Amino acid sequence: MADRSLIHKLLVSVVALAGLMPLAYFVSVEIQIAEASPEDSASVMASMKPFDRAVDNIAFGVGEKLSFDINYGFINAGTATMEVVRLIEWEQRPCYQIVTRANSNSFFSTFYKVDDRVESIVDAVGLFSWRFEKNLREGSYHSNRMCTFDQLNHLAFYNDDTLEVAPFVQDVLSVLYYVRTQDLEVGQSLFLENFTDGKDYPLEVRILKKETVTVDAGTFDCIVVEPLLRSVGVFKHEGRLKVWLTDDYLKMPVIMKSKVLVGSISAELTAYRLGEIEAF
Repeated sequence: MADRSLIHKLLVSVVALAGLMPLAYFVSVEIQIAEASPEDSASVMASMKPFDRAVDNIAFGVGEKLSFDINYGFINAGTATMEVVRLIEWEQRPCYQIVTRANSNSFFSTFYKVDDRVESIVDAVGLFSWRFEKNLREGSYHSNRMCTFDQLNHLAFYNDDTLEVAPFVQDVLSVLYYVRTQDLEVGQSLFLENFTDGKDYPLEVRILKKETVTVDAGTFDCIVVEPLLRSVGVFKHEGRLKVWLTDDYLKMPVIMKSKVLVGSISAELTAYRLGEIEAF
């Protein structure tokens, strides 16, 4: 149980839809985020930078909070949360500040404490990423990573590098929220661009089947999806990652599961609070 890579996957898989979090250190850059108040929302919309994509979103909104148990087989190792914290202004556009946390429980913390935080700044109109930050605290390992995106000029600023990226590129957290807004038909796939740890990877999300599942939060009719990176030698799971989304307009993640060499790791929904849907 002390195997570091296994514990890492066990406690952080909920925050990485693509399942890729290689451990390479770089120094994060602190920035200030200005919260948009209701009274100036009209002026914010009037001054927005132009983009040709607007995504209809009735799936999530500010205030949504999802809580999960992280399990290895039948053993509980910790908890995680995914929360749409607030609406902010970023690059003269309204954006969601989305934060996930993963923490080991008291038993696992005695020999391997995990306290991870991941944040994504997601455009509220086009549902693409503006900024991604990951702060890992796993045992004696500490790492802070941050990437910002110039979506107008299709650039990513990662560490000391400036990299070209695809239009409307996603990070590993924002991509889940974008998928939640899409029509999902069994047997079809969504094709997205995903920037992960310094590289822009094409991502295919396969819609596999429908299934009813029961977790602590209740019983849900779900659509099962499987994200796959369309690049040979990149998707380096020992097994396959699958996500159960509610088969309704919310498409709320209920289970995230990945098989490993021995058994499987999973995040299962224990409680949820719905957010306030806003029109832009």
